[in-house]
Amino acid sequence: MRRGGPFLALAAAETLSLSGTRLSTIAIPWLVLSTTGSPVLTGLTAMMEMLPYVAAKALSGPLIDRVGPKRIAVVCDTASVAVVGLVPLLDLFGLLTMPLLLPVVFAMGVLRGPSDAAKQAMVPDIATLAAMPLERVTGVVGAIERLASTAGAAGAGALIGLIGPGQALVVNAVTFAAAALIVGGGIPELPRGMPEPRGAPEARPGGMSSYFSDLREGWRFLRGDVVLVSIVTMVATTNLLDQAYHAVLLPVWTQSSGHGPELLGAMFSAFTGASIAGAAIAAAIGERMPRLMVYTVAFLLTGFPRFLVVALDAPLALIFITLAIAGFASGFLNPILSAVIFERIPKPLTGRVTAMNAALCFVLIPFGGLVGGALISTIGLAAALSLTGLAYLAATLFPLALKSFRGFDKAVADAGA
Repeated sequence: MRRGGPFLALAAAETLSLSGTRLSTIAIPWLVLSTTGSPVLTGLTAMMEMLPYVAAKALSGPLIDRVGPKRIAVVCDTASVAVVGLVPLLDLFGLLTMPLLLPVVFAMGVLRGPSDAAKQAMVPDIATLAAMPLERVTGVVGAIERLASTAGAAGAGALIGLIGPGQALVVNAVTFAAAALIVGGGIPELPRGMPEPRGAPEARPGGMSSYFSDLREGWRFLRGDVVLVSIVTMVATTNLLDQAYHAVLLPVWTQSSGHGPELLGAMFSAFTGASIAGAAIAAAIGERMPRLMVYTVAFLLTGFPRFLVVALDAPLALIFITLAIAGFASGFLNPILSAVIFERIPKPLTGRVTAMNAALCFVLIPFGGLVGGALISTIGLAAALSLTGLAYLAATLFPLALKSFRGFDKAVADAGA
């Protein structure tokens, strides 16, 4: 196998699974909103997917370290084909009601969490196989994520308008199937079961006791690293607000302004499309950038302006320009964050700590849709957008206020070396 083969396989699998996921994040809220007209139910549906997603992601870490990330990704993506396929099937026969949709989206979250965690855990080993700097790999993966989100969002708007939100999820099922085939055939079995870092307890017998010991070990390491704790605090807060924006606030604004899903997809595409350029620059020069400064400025540009222009009902041209600037800035975030996180985690703990870190960053997302729906119901759409935007601005000032972020630029040697 060529040295870059596993990297290309991971890139292709990420492109497919993320583009399909982006389609579902537009199609499912639009389906609920168009059939019920309720922002609260729309937020509840988003929560029913994200709550099990976060829990399953957090709990999957020890399994990823033991079984291997490739197997977890293939099994979960394969099972997702059947689960996601239930939505268009039920819709086709006129059986797609809220009591049936909610368990389906719950199962989607249960499967997608471990799959995403497994693919993320592959990155350090893929970088080693490809003989590429970690910043470059995380930058390229970040660009791919943005490209996939752009394609998924643009395609979602057109597809939903053409065949409806329920039937559009056929494409999501197909992307999961293709991702499973590519990971299964294009990525070798990656190292697992490596020696514990110096000072760690000796290996324990198998079984649930050992599983929970592994889980606690990952938690202890994460809790003891002040930089990782600071990242989790900030990203969890902004993710909550982003979920309120994406799942409820923006769809409700689009519908109340007299527009259809095509505009919603176009706005997501403007943001993610511009972010490709930012992620590409991060991939090219990431190892030479002053991480903390770039991270702080990028977050300030990414957040508050997006909320403000929509709250003010600005002209569409200005909204799209603001989304493009915010998207470009956001492209720098994930490559920087991923490199910082991977550098601080000992190799034997990669699966459990990266899964737990990502899950904690996502832990408030399940409530974002409910927050957005509740705010609209109580104070109105414009006020809800303004309040969430100001909260986002406060969160993006964390790097300037918290001393723990000062270790952001300091690489940590692999404790397992």
